[in-house]
Amino acid sequence: MKQIKQGLIVIDVQNDYFSGGAMELVEMDSAASNCAKLIDHFRKNEMPVFHVQHLSVRAGATFFVPNTHGCEIHESVRPNEDEALIIKNYPNSFRGTELSDRLKTKGVDEVIICGAMSHMCIDTTTRAAFDLGYKCQVISDACATRDMEFNGHIVKATDVHAAFMAALRVPFAEVLSTIEYLAAT
Repeated sequence: MKQIKQGLIVIDVQNDYFSGGAMELVEMDSAASNCAKLIDHFRKNEMPVFHVQHLSVRAGATFFVPNTHGCEIHESVRPNEDEALIIKNYPNSFRGTELSDRLKTKGVDEVIICGAMSHMCIDTTTRAAFDLGYKCQVISDACATRDMEFNGHIVKATDVHAAFMAALRVPFAEVLSTIEYLAAT
């Protein structure tokens, strides 16, 4: 029986999402702390870590603008020199990147996903990974989002996050907390 090989994908944990950044998220410090715990676990167990950095190249972009402090990966989760850094320009971490090739090169068939934003890049990347045949786990408390607005109604970040985690649960991913994931590995 083939052993499943896991890879950690850390998406867009960048300065603009933290306090004082151009697109501050709710509970980003807590999510980043849990991302750091996952990275530490993967490093200690010599499992591959893939860092994803979004650079906004579209006209009128207001955050993750190239060559700014805001687009840099946050110090709490900076890649080691031997870890993959994937640069993306779209919410889907696979679109126009070498992420799938890098995962295949490392023999990864199950991805553990964390980072930001729950309703955008986490959702889009998880669905894409599922479509590409990867088994997926999303670490819910290692993800963050923000309040959203629809037709004048403000949807709180906790509700946005819960709705997207619920939507990803079946069939796209197993959704776990950091503690649940670490206890199971």
